[in-house]
Amino acid sequence: MSEAAVLVEVRDGVAWVTINRPQAFNALDMACARQLAEAANRCGSDPAVRAVVLTGAGEKAFCAGGDVAAFASEPETVDLFLKEITGYLNLAVSRFAAMDAPVIAAVNGIAAGAGLSLAAGCDLAIAAETARFTSAYTQIGLSPDGGSTYFLSRLIGPRRAMELYLENPVLSASQALAWGIVNRVVPAEDLVSEAGLLAARLASGPTKAHGGVKRLLAMATNDTLESQMAREARQIAELSRTADGLEGVAAFAAKRKPAFTGR
Repeated sequence: MSEAAVLVEVRDGVAWVTINRPQAFNALDMACARQLAEAANRCGSDPAVRAVVLTGAGEKAFCAGGDVAAFASEPETVDLFLKEITGYLNLAVSRFAAMDAPVIAAVNGIAAGAGLSLAAGCDLAIAAETARFTSAYTQIGLSPDGGSTYFLSRLIGPRRAMELYLENPVLSASQALAWGIVNRVVPAEDLVSEAGLLAARLASGPTKAHGGVKRLLAMATNDTLESQMAREARQIAELSRTADGLEGVAAFAAKRKPAFTGR
């Protein structure tokens, strides 16, 4: 039996999700996209998962996007193929965005096309110095998918996003940092340990509050100030009655470190 195209390992509250097609630069074929959606569903449904690290196998690629060779194999039905594979991709992106657990992209190599979408859709991103970022969609006459236009326009602004899509520059890790696509850049040999340390810190935190932050930020550019403040008021009130909300307030009053449980 062939090895899974997406690996999931949960340890100490952190789910490590690895796109596992290094021989194809971790490009998404149908099976890989489906397994990625299944992995996202699994992580979002498991209360033991309090942080997620998404990365690619090997040293060359985080994810090189869709498997274009598969697009070319059946030109008569390529539109049906793309509707199906983007359905799985969209489900994965949506589930990662909706879950309370923060999702960290550990970008270990090229992030192109849908790989760029996945990195942009994560809550935080750490890149190896060897990582590269590019859109590449219009280079093959196609448009972005996987939430790319939603996330990148918010991360880097519409002008930069348009440049990325129309000119298809290949950004170095340091350029991606300057543009706001990633949060930090580390030596390639330190990527896994740095992502693990960050994930461990987040996994020990108030998971439902992290989810509240994710939801508030997702809506922040879609509504009026008054509506957003009303949403914030409802969210903070709801969180104040959770186990972690009560613990956080009690710990502050007692001048001790809180012991959050993710509930």
